[in-house]
Amino acid sequence: MYDPSIWRDYFVMVGGGAAALTGLVFVAMTLHLDDIVNHPVHRHRARTILTGLTAVFLRCGLVLMGGQSHQAIGVEIVAVLLVVEAILYRSLREALSAADLGVVLRSVGSFLCLLIEQAGAVIFFFGATWGLYVVGVGMLGSFVFMVTGAWLLLVGVGATKPAEALTGD
Repeated sequence: MYDPSIWRDYFVMVGGGAAALTGLVFVAMTLHLDDIVNHPVHRHRARTILTGLTAVFLRCGLVLMGGQSHQAIGVEIVAVLLVVEAILYRSLREALSAADLGVVLRSVGSFLCLLIEQAGAVIFFFGATWGLYVVGVGMLGSFVFMVTGAWLLLVGVGATKPAEALTGD
């Protein structure tokens, strides 16, 4: 039987962390906005990181809304994940012209975490509480990709700065 009270702390912690990280990443990105906007891979990373973190926050908020059945929570998680997957796919297609294999593999890994989470939500929808553990594992896996992606974005933007400074551009 699903007992929402035992999941409250998990979703509060993950949702709060996602909200805090979203704000920090947003501020860091605004400091390098021109570099991000003008490079397809940087744009891809920025778009998917902000979308991913925001979507984690949304999923946690939806799960924490009281009085919901496991079916409602399963549908909400799947719905948010479908939007995130569409954005990730579209973003990667736009970035492919400038992306190396590492960018593609990281995107595939991130996508797999979303699919794991989605599978967990479907399992949970059909009444197996352990599906929520699968959701949690997928969500934490996504965090790894988002945090390391944010680091790679900032390092990538910073790597172009010394060359520009030397040429006077």
